[in-house]
Amino acid sequence: MQDVTADQRRRQHRQWWADQGFAVVTIDNRGTPYVSPAYTHAMYRGFSDVTLDDQVAALHALAARHGDLDLGRVGVRGWSYGGYLSAMAVLRRPDVFHAAAAGAAPTDFRHYDTAYTERYLGLPQDHPEVYERDSLIPDAPQLSRPLLLITGLADDNVHPSHTLRLSRALTEAGRPHQLLALPGVTHMTPGGTREKLMALELEFFRRELA
Repeated sequence: MQDVTADQRRRQHRQWWADQGFAVVTIDNRGTPYVSPAYTHAMYRGFSDVTLDDQVAALHALAARHGDLDLGRVGVRGWSYGGYLSAMAVLRRPDVFHAAAAGAAPTDFRHYDTAYTERYLGLPQDHPEVYERDSLIPDAPQLSRPLLLITGLADDNVHPSHTLRLSRALTEAGRPHQLLALPGVTHMTPGGTREKLMALELEFFRRELA
């Protein structure tokens, strides 16, 4: 989904984070629509490499232009695919990302929505190496940064087993992390849940990035 737009509604929550003293960076990496077909197709058969590489490259490019960006204290947060990106960021690039809050993350696309996943990655029986490369479960032993995992136990889109499997892998690898499981909460975080979670994330980032 394209996230950098002129839609003022998209900026409300980002402005709230800015009001708390954070520099807020939003980046549309390759794979995002409405740029060109080649730009959109760049992530075909590979979510992880293109997504993460582009986020890192853009962050460094922005820091080169804006000296007030502190690359020694970078937090990353997201929900759904954004949660996947956030967890992947601290697992695979701890040199760049120093803390992450990952909500409703599809940690292994072999267990996610078939039509959505196969549109990008192909069939798992035809490309098992693609699904293995994009899975976060094997990365669990590498965690060296603070990670807050969040899942709604009534999530009917990204099943909570995604987060629980990653948490189990982290526990088995002896990697400390935090897990917030929300009874009755679906993928759409109704009833003001999103704003309440943001307050908890704020506490997490203030503590971990201090």
